[in-house]
Amino acid sequence: MARLLFKLALVPDDEAQEIRDLLDAANIRYYETDAGFWRVGLDAIWLASREQEDEARALILEYQQKRLQEQKSNYAELVAAGNAQNLWQSFRAQPLRFIGILIAVIFVLGLTLIPFLMLL
Repeated sequence: MARLLFKLALVPDDEAQEIRDLLDAANIRYYETDAGFWRVGLDAIWLASREQEDEARALILEYQQKRLQEQKSNYAELVAAGNAQNLWQSFRAQPLRFIGILIAVIFVLGLTLIPFLMLL
């Protein structure tokens, strides 16, 4: 029976490709599904059988720990160089988008809190 190994929703393309390459290099049989046109399904990598599940999960865990360290060092380099974007820089880059998101957050927060404020 197939086993879900790795969900691909919101995973960058380079990371997904590296996971595929990792599984191919280890000769682990897998297949992929996508969510389809209406996005009702699941974007994921599945194992064809359970025999290789422990090995595959160990490989992915090791890969993700290595990737985490790489991303942390990349971010530290950006911060050291002054290229990491903070809240003010985000506002200056796209002020209308920033204000729109702020208004949406306040609106949702207001809708959420109104029933509780009415009790007072």
